Amino acid sequence: MENNNDISLREYDLSLRPKRLEEYIGQEAIKEMLNVFITSALTREETLDHVLLYGPPGLGKTTLAHIIANEMSAQIYSVAAPSLDRVGDLVAILSKLNAGDFLFIDEIHRLPRVVEEVLYSAMEDYVVNVIVGKDATANTIKIVLPPFTLVGATTRCGDITAPLRDRFGIVHQINYYPPAEIMEIVKRTSRVFAFAIDEDAAWEIAKRSRGTPRIANRLFRRVRDFAQFEDPDCEKISLPVTMTALTKLNIDEAGLNETDYRYLLAIIEMFGGGPVGLNALGSAISEDLTTLEDVYEPYLLQEGFIVRTPRGRIATQKAYDHLGIKHENRLF
Repeated sequence: MENNNDISLREYDLSLRPKRLEEYIGQEAIKEMLNVFITSALTREETLDHVLLYGPPGLGKTTLAHIIANEMSAQIYSVAAPSLDRVGDLVAILSKLNAGDFLFIDEIHRLPRVVEEVLYSAMEDYVVNVIVGKDATANTIKIVLPPFTLVGATTRCGDITAPLRDRFGIVHQINYYPPAEIMEIVKRTSRVFAFAIDEDAAWEIAKRSRGTPRIANRLFRRVRDFAQFEDPDCEKISLPVTMTALTKLNIDEAGLNETDYRYLLAIIEMFGGGPVGLNALGSAISEDLTTLEDVYEPYLLQEGFIVRTPRGRIATQKAYDHLGIKHENRLF
């Protein structure tokens, strides 16, 4: 049974998600394209082509999937790829879909191969062939599906097999947001929570959110906690409180946190600035390799703190300067 806190958190999460394209902040080029495809599909009274959204975690792939379904006035069903262990799990979901429904599969690159292969005919011909029985008694049952739209989301587009990727008619990469757009998201979050925030405080949170809406919303909630801890009657977040909170949370002016510092320091101090392989680096700082590669490295690469080479990761001059470490050029 859910307790009241769980329900409240879920309601907050839902309320923070925009429902329409016009409410969605940022990703203007993607919104423009989606508006064209959605409007055309509605005009023809057809289902939307299958959609693949990829990019680092926390950038709004799930939100965008639900917005697309809302714009099409369709029902959407969500499932995580790792939970689809057997073909029967997927077939059970597909057989319940009505015409025009959406199926959202998160982390679609993690689908088991045998389950993924069932999707091929489902996406292309709206048909699923299920084998019943074994050996001589095996029979194939053909299940005809109504037209539906599959929306896949992934943090690793390169891990999706070519046959599956080619069956998506609409493919978009979700990019990191500039600070100005993150600031608008913070201000929207402030309105949703009915808790005001000063402009300069919103900007400070935006600068340190790694270009990621999910992080911006999390930081807003934590800064609000600090504000109300200092003054229970507080109704507005100020810049001084924001600076104090972010310092306590170990998030610097570039948005780097404790793990980022350990990662960069390991490259510089333990491996002479690199190059160093990810396995060695993960072992050195006791961090999961997938987490490093999917969560931390994309931002460090984007901001130019590291570069990836065939020989491994290398810390850049910007990383040395940011950490205040003298960089001695070496000849290899």
